[in-house]
Amino acid sequence: MMNSGKLKRGALMAALLVCGSMAASEESVALRTLSAELCATCHQEIYQQWKGSMHAKSTALSDPIHGAFYRQEVGSPTEEGQVHKKSGTFPVCLQCHAPNAAVAKTTKLDAQVVYAEGVNCIACHTLAKFKGVKLPDGKLQLGLKAYELSDRLQGPRGMNDGLAKLAASGDDPFGGAGVGDPGSPKPNPHLGAPVEYEGKTIPALPIAGNSRLMQSSDVCMGCHDQRDNPQGVPLCQTGNEYMESASKVNCLSCHMQIHNGLADHSMNGGHHQPMVARGVIFDVAATPDGERLKAEVYLKNQLPHSMPTGAPFRNLVLRLTAYDAQGNAVWRNSATHPAKDDPKAYLSYSMVDDQGMPAPPPTATKAGADTRLKPHEERTITYEIPAATVALVRGELYYNLLWPELVEKFGPQLPKELLEPMLIGVAEVPLATP
Repeated sequence: MMNSGKLKRGALMAALLVCGSMAASEESVALRTLSAELCATCHQEIYQQWKGSMHAKSTALSDPIHGAFYRQEVGSPTEEGQVHKKSGTFPVCLQCHAPNAAVAKTTKLDAQVVYAEGVNCIACHTLAKFKGVKLPDGKLQLGLKAYELSDRLQGPRGMNDGLAKLAASGDDPFGGAGVGDPGSPKPNPHLGAPVEYEGKTIPALPIAGNSRLMQSSDVCMGCHDQRDNPQGVPLCQTGNEYMESASKVNCLSCHMQIHNGLADHSMNGGHHQPMVARGVIFDVAATPDGERLKAEVYLKNQLPHSMPTGAPFRNLVLRLTAYDAQGNAVWRNSATHPAKDDPKAYLSYSMVDDQGMPAPPPTATKAGADTRLKPHEERTITYEIPAATVALVRGELYYNLLWPELVEKFGPQLPKELLEPMLIGVAEVPLATP
């Protein structure tokens, strides 16, 4: 993320000096100067999971797709004083993509490690209460603005050592021994005092239990509920989709599953093929019908939000092909791209201008057709295929991060793996040869 390891170490030591100099009783710690690298001192497995996540790569410095849009709509992520070009206001995208920078009201994302770390440990673990993304006047408050923030770390449970402290301070001859967790030989800064560990001074980082937020979907919704463009056209709208589903399962159940006793901070989503593939049931059936085959493609969205969701330019493409006994393709549902010649096989959310023509997210003035799979939707798409020489029908379902138009526009700026379709479903139907 940064230009050099020296900058990382320098910012980390500066944070330690600032916080380590405070009295242990002070709750107002300069939390937003603390790098995730400090947390890695003890939470190494969680840190490695987070380091590989899109949360760690959320800024315009690290996410090529977001970076392309940011440079187009705002400017350089390494320069101070940048504003949204059309509105002249501080870039609202930083509220989610670089929240610590947004709090500091800076656009120079390489100025401190914590700005370039995007959605790091501190960004999530200082959220205290979800206020919702909509203000009374209908306007949106996004990212950190959707929360009351705390100057004390927030966790699912906190330390819960109050009873042990009471026992230790009373007449208990055993000093509270046996009450609660006996603890770890590792010094713990979350108990309220600075500690020395592996040659480092770790500041006091008291942590409060906040299960109502940290174990619910509210901890996600500030950024993943709804986002409109400047013209009020919905872009990201996962929260609305989730509400439509009436699901009782929260986001964390899928995106932060428990593994080896820890919540997985990889927080996999649309960039992770296994996560995407498990979200859709995909099957193909084909039966003879005179001189033709009747093929049925079955799709079921198992998710409590649309598929795909998140960034509005994500889409699904269905490819259905019939092969002869020699493996030659004798029929396809689309000769070019389904968006052009088989729209029912192109599942996407489109945006348009005042004339109804396709428009990119920043400039669209209206929502267009939404053919994505709705939460828990089942859909069957039918085809008739000439049957004379068909020995096999094969269906393939692909997930794409970008519309074809954006692949063409931003292709030269983006890594190849972000442009290539992601295969998430395959189904074959062998047929008896004549």
